[in-house]
Amino acid sequence: MHDTLFSVRDQIVLVSGASRGIGRAIAEGFAKRGAKVIITGRESATLEKTAREISATSIVCDVADGKAIDRLVKTALAEFTHIDTLINVAGVNRRMLAEKLSEDDYDFILDINLKGPFLLSLAAGKAMLARGKGNQINIVSLNNDRPLKGVMPYAMSKAALSHMTRSLAMEWGPRGIRVNAIAPGFVLTDLTKKLWSQPQMQAWGETNTPLKRLGQPEDMVGTALFLASEASAWMTGQTLFVDGGFSAGLVWPIDFGSQ
Repeated sequence: MHDTLFSVRDQIVLVSGASRGIGRAIAEGFAKRGAKVIITGRESATLEKTAREISATSIVCDVADGKAIDRLVKTALAEFTHIDTLINVAGVNRRMLAEKLSEDDYDFILDINLKGPFLLSLAAGKAMLARGKGNQINIVSLNNDRPLKGVMPYAMSKAALSHMTRSLAMEWGPRGIRVNAIAPGFVLTDLTKKLWSQPQMQAWGETNTPLKRLGQPEDMVGTALFLASEASAWMTGQTLFVDGGFSAGLVWPIDFGSQ
């Protein structure tokens, strides 16, 4: 007998920030398992190329633009009638110390990382509430556990997104909507490969990750499928850390093998 407990077949799934990296991997994971996937991003050429490669529908949208989000959701609903699962992935970062940050830096990061998911969650959520059914998944960060030095606005945005996850879960749970989050560890993407190609960064990341490797975008797929399926039907308001064990604890600089 075919077990449908983890199935997402025929779901209508909207993924923001899906041109590349974690968003693309998650979108492709759903498409391969029979979901009808809509992907969004700011760059038309990159987005359309990804859509062709993973068999998805593309709609250009800058999540920092509230009007663009309204158009996105209206277009998706007009074509597909409803949205089963929304996955907020779009995110940006600028690494620098706090005193060097400008107001433009702050606005750029918070508009995409927090305001965008907030507005998209509400726009899609209203349609889900009218239907009495839906699921939302937010991509947060290891910074939800402990903020890293030099990425303060990013850490702030992701911590706030985690609280948004809990708040919406509280409000919408009685009305049939589940809201959860995934906190990835250090994942190799096009945007982070330059950083993690540095030998000292690789050594630090692997030393502090119990599974002894950095993550790949595909490592997020299984958890996203679980949260979107009936397998997690009694879960809401939760943040799942998918980080190779990084958040489990601290690694001491002690050679226990010599003791």
